[in-house]
This record gives sequence, C-alpha cells and structure tokens, in this order.
Amino acid sequence: MNVALEKPFYIRKENFPDEITFYGPGLKPHSTSEFSGSMKEFVSISVTGNNCALNCEHCNTKMLDNMLDLPSFGGSLFDMAKNLEEKGAKGVLISGGSNTRNQVPLLQHIEDMKRIRKELGMVIRVHPGLPDEDTCKALAEVGIDGVMLDIIGDQETITDVYHLDATPSDYEAVLDRLGRYGIPAIPHIILGHYFGKMNGEWDALDMIKKYPLKTLVLVILLPLTGTGMERVVPPSIEEIGEFFETSRLSLPTTPILLGCARPLGAMKIKIDQLAINAGLNGIAFPSEGIVGYAGEKGLKPSFINACCGVTW
Repeated sequence: MNVALEKPFYIRKENFPDEITFYGPGLKPHSTSEFSGSMKEFVSISVTGNNCALNCEHCNTKMLDNMLDLPSFGGSLFDMAKNLEEKGAKGVLISGGSNTRNQVPLLQHIEDMKRIRKELGMVIRVHPGLPDEDTCKALAEVGIDGVMLDIIGDQETITDVYHLDATPSDYEAVLDRLGRYGIPAIPHIILGHYFGKMNGEWDALDMIKKYPLKTLVLVILLPLTGTGMERVVPPSIEEIGEFFETSRLSLPTTPILLGCARPLGAMKIKIDQLAINAGLNGIAFPSEGIVGYAGEKGLKPSFINACCGVTW
C-alpha cells in the first residue's frame, strides 16, 4: 500500500462518518442502475432567461439553457416557486446571466426570496456571480442555504475566459463579504478553466482556505458545443487526482464535493473513483458503478435530489 496515496482517504475517515452522499441536481435527467435522480425536487431558475452580458468562453450562455426561464414565465419569482412547490419541489437554485461586472441581478427579487423561505419553506441556493455589498446584505436577510460562486485565482482566466475587468482580489473580496454577513459560502473551483490548463486553481484553493466555508465544490471543465472551448482537452487524470488530494489535505474538516460538470464516458468513471479515493464527501451525477465502488471503500451511500451539499 502506498501510504502517501492513502493519506487523504484516512484524513477523511478521521474527520467524517463513513458516509457519502450522491446528488441529483434538477439540471438534467440522470439515471444509472444505482441512482435515478428526480428533476422535480430541486429546480434551477434563471432570472435573466438565456441572456448574459459576458458570454464566457466556457459557457456562452449554454448553461442557462437547462434552467427555467423566469422572464418568459409571466409572473414573479415567488409565483414560479409556488407553482414548482405545488408540483413537489423542495428547493430552488436562483441563477441567471451576469452584467458586465459579473453580477446576476438579484436585488429586485429579494422580497420574493423572503416569501419563498417564509411562506413556502423552500431551500434557496443562489448563483450571484460577484455580489456587491448591497446584494450580500440583502441575501443575509433572506436566510438562504448558500451562495455558490466560482473562485478564480488567475488573471488570464478572468480576462480571457470571463471577458471581465476584474482581478483575483475581487473574488477574494466576495469571500470576505460573505463571511462578514454570515452567508454560507459554497465556492467552486473549475479545474482546467483556462482552456483546459491548470492556471490558477492552486491559487484559488489558497484563497479559499482563509475563509469560513460551508462546502467546497470541485468541477472539471466540460467542453460544451457552441462555446469557445468545445474542442479543448480537459486536464489529465493525474492532474485532477493530485488536486483532489491536495484539497482534502488542505481542508481536512471541510466537506468537499465533486460537482456536476466533468468530462463524460470512461474519464468520468475514473474521475469519480479518484474523488472517492481522495476522501471527497459526495458526488453529483455519479457514474455507473460508483455507488458500489464507494461501498467497497466502506462508505454508506445516501441520495439527495438537489445541488451539492443541500439537505432536506
């Protein structure tokens, strides 16, 4: 046995129960012989439809296509949430396209969010982009389950991928802001974000370590058709595995999850196995056989039809 390779898994065992959670966010259908997710329990809503001012190289608004389009709904955010709740939804992700400052226009929906929490009792997650002081202050009054945001540690990625006039310090400022307002932070690190290269991921991890987190979510670049990265080659299995292990060693008591986005096929299976070997706490959209693989490692599975880290 290679003790160095086993260390992250044993750090997990020292700090967490022998359990692992598999997530089925309502973004797309997902089914294996071990886990069939439901798209009804946790639903993603775009407050801007498929409009976004940034048109990032890795997305080009494609990620908005799988979300419900609030502008075309013909009612308020509360009305849409109530309609979903009546159909069995327990929670919503409120997201959308950004303005040129990478801010999703959430302030106009704050009162609706308060009603969703108070009157419907639904779990709320938000994708705010880079929320300013006013947005963070308002979100703190809602009682949301968490803020999910990409943390970028590389200037080239911010400039060339996001087309954004910002710096890594702007991302760190958001982590500080969320901490000051007591908003649960769920940062995401995208491995291979700079056209498949690992440019600022380690810096992002170092940045994140300094702030209180609810959960860290790791995802891997998934080249999407119709984007500037559709032919990009993602990072190697070795690079991905090394980052998983370093994350676990760096944050021994923080839940770390493998999120939705990652390459498909045989590579996805290998990535999922690496996540378990490295001591990660959960996986979204698990590949075929991974629930059984976790069981072989002594981990008891549970299943939640929601975004990473949500509990009912």
